[in-house]
Amino acid sequence: MNKNDWFIDRITPDMVQEYRIEKVLYTGKSQYQDVAFMEIAGLGRCLILDGKIQSSELDEFIYHESLVHPAMLTHPDPKTVLVAGGGEGATIREVLVHSSVDRVVMIDLDGKVVDLCRRYLTSYHQGSFDDSRLELLHDDAWKYIEQTSEKFDVIVLDLPEPIEAGPAYMLSTVEFYEMVKSRLTEGGTVSLQSGASAWGNHLCFTAIINTLKQVFPVVRPYDAFIPSYGGNWGFAFASCDVEPVAALDVDNRIAARITKPLRSYDSIAHQRLFALPKHLRKAIAAAATIITVDKPYLIYTPED
Repeated sequence: MNKNDWFIDRITPDMVQEYRIEKVLYTGKSQYQDVAFMEIAGLGRCLILDGKIQSSELDEFIYHESLVHPAMLTHPDPKTVLVAGGGEGATIREVLVHSSVDRVVMIDLDGKVVDLCRRYLTSYHQGSFDDSRLELLHDDAWKYIEQTSEKFDVIVLDLPEPIEAGPAYMLSTVEFYEMVKSRLTEGGTVSLQSGASAWGNHLCFTAIINTLKQVFPVVRPYDAFIPSYGGNWGFAFASCDVEPVAALDVDNRIAARITKPLRSYDSIAHQRLFALPKHLRKAIAAAATIITVDKPYLIYTPED
């Protein structure tokens, strides 16, 4: 990981980004993955899992605001929210700034990573783990969603990519999305990170979008440029019965419902998020891959 004080992040098998390491804060292993926290030149404090940057202090706000707010602002009065993944605490940070929210359930399998994030990533979570509205569970998202009888106004899936032998590759399947759908209230919304949408590295993104379309009547892909990820990153909005909030309504809803200034997301950013270029729209329309338990989509990671 540390090669002459440079961190090498493998974006694809054919592309890497290198960053100068300013300080190694922690390296170790959890039950599920290799874990590191570093201060990296240009990026600030970073969470690194299995040798890949998961989030950076420089741009995590772009990712987390893009992930959370379109789905939250679409719902007229979101009171109950389920967050799967999101160990840094920044996803729940953004959920909890919505004044209507009464209850948030966060499920993250890796309790050790969450504990370390609480220690090393205070600028990310900003005390959100201590909010009285939060119930934090260290459990498998599949198991929890399968077994719970509770329904939620908004479900946010901040889960890892379906990496070969990773802990979450079954959570991008038709079967999982069917369970998620069953846990929505009427008018409920779903948002999820959907893998890289950068052209040439977009096949996981298009496969996830096509898989969602087998389950949800409304699926609207979108993306944002995340510098630390080496390009554009894909997201998706999904629902049984509602379209995403209209751009002209975004600023008024932010003013009425959100309790802090946002750094990235507003009505203009909303238009950009959902304005995918023609070549990517064509790739999504042409996508044939449907991810199932029997035929999962696996991202193969090269060895160092």
